[in-house]
Amino acid sequence: MTAPRPLSARVHRSGSVFGAAVVLVAAAVWAAHHGLQAATYGDETGSRLAAVWIVTFLLLLSQTIMYHCERPRRVSPRARRQLDALHVAVLLPVYNEDDGYLRLGLQSFLDQTRRPDSVHVVDDGSTSGDYAAVRAWWTRAAAAAGIATTWQRTANGGKRHAQAAGVQASPEADVYVTVDSDSCLAPNALEELLLPFARRRVQSVAGIVLATNHRANLLTRVTDLWFTTGQLTDRSALSAMGAVLVNSGPLAAYRAPVIRDNLGSYLGETFMGRPVMFSDDSLLTLYALLRGRTVQQPSAVVFTALPEKASHFGRMYMRWMRGSTIRSVWRMRYLPLSGWAYWAHLLRWFQVALSTTVLGWLLVVEPLRYGTTPPASFLLVPFLIGWAQALRYLGVIRTDERMRQRAVTWLLMPLAVIGAWTWLRGMRWYGMATCARTGWGTRQNGAEVSLAAAAAPDSPPAPDVDSTLQLAALPIR
Repeated sequence: MTAPRPLSARVHRSGSVFGAAVVLVAAAVWAAHHGLQAATYGDETGSRLAAVWIVTFLLLLSQTIMYHCERPRRVSPRARRQLDALHVAVLLPVYNEDDGYLRLGLQSFLDQTRRPDSVHVVDDGSTSGDYAAVRAWWTRAAAAAGIATTWQRTANGGKRHAQAAGVQASPEADVYVTVDSDSCLAPNALEELLLPFARRRVQSVAGIVLATNHRANLLTRVTDLWFTTGQLTDRSALSAMGAVLVNSGPLAAYRAPVIRDNLGSYLGETFMGRPVMFSDDSLLTLYALLRGRTVQQPSAVVFTALPEKASHFGRMYMRWMRGSTIRSVWRMRYLPLSGWAYWAHLLRWFQVALSTTVLGWLLVVEPLRYGTTPPASFLLVPFLIGWAQALRYLGVIRTDERMRQRAVTWLLMPLAVIGAWTWLRGMRWYGMATCARTGWGTRQNGAEVSLAAAAAPDSPPAPDVDSTLQLAALPIR
């Protein structure tokens, strides 16, 4: 029986110029249309709405230009040799993880074109099993591959404490790579992830996150579309300025002092007198921002398991929104006013407040107080903008999926737009109001997604065409 080919994705920039042109044309049409329609409300209201559309168009225009300025980092042979000399340690916390996903992720370390120097697995007091078979296999496989490894089992203290145990076991590390236990790296992910560190100012690097189980059901398809498009627009725009605000848990790299020097505050973070159990990736990114540049490497790809049930997704997103509120307080307090990251963060909250206010005005205030309703085109244009930005999603080339299958998912963008404007928007504000609830809240009864249920990849078809892999906008976290 032949082993399945590793999951992989690659980048090709041939569609970037076309995608940028479509987005800018759509944005211009959107702004012009809204400006004309605003005039029908009368002089006072019309002028206010016209100003809103102009501001929104300029924000969209600037973001589009910025995310197309992002480029995968490339280095000289000399710089590559220097990077190869670094000790790269992988931190892998495990808690009630599915054995199949855990083994898939560990196998991906063995398949790397640039293998890690050490891997530190920390079982954070799992209650659903001890991973004895996986541990025995991994210990033998890592030794045969020349990868130093440790496997600890600790009392349950949360992800941060599990990572800290890995840090303490690897004092020789130059770079720490944080990976989730349900993540599987593309074969060249670590090699690509290290390249931005050739610049001394770069303190952390985010990878591109794709879904392993993206075809499990409608929810995973739409989530993969929304999540990938978000990374390839918003985060790519921030990366072009060296100001990524949130790295992804499935794959990120940090210069070792970023974590070591802040380990005490990382483990002891409290908010309103309560220990914070989530938003660890955004806190590590904040530490990195305070030291230099934080970027994304769009050629470093990782695959991870997405929630397959609405309840699981809701708990994950609520954790993100509560974490984003806490993290916003720290960014306002600690980020320097002279840095782009501070103003980028402030601008994102301005966009959230503006869009919510405009939506409420058009759908509630105008009809009830003035007897005017927005034309149907007001509801259509956001879908067109969504489709235009999601052309970035079609740039992703995967070894386990044909382009026509991705095109079908791309057509689902209206569902992502509707979800973002309704369910997720409500959860965002509820998360802000309940940010003092700082517990983790998932996997308490075992793994919520299993590799068997997701149908592990095997004999993937050859891709139809080349395209581009980059990341778009993440929600504020």
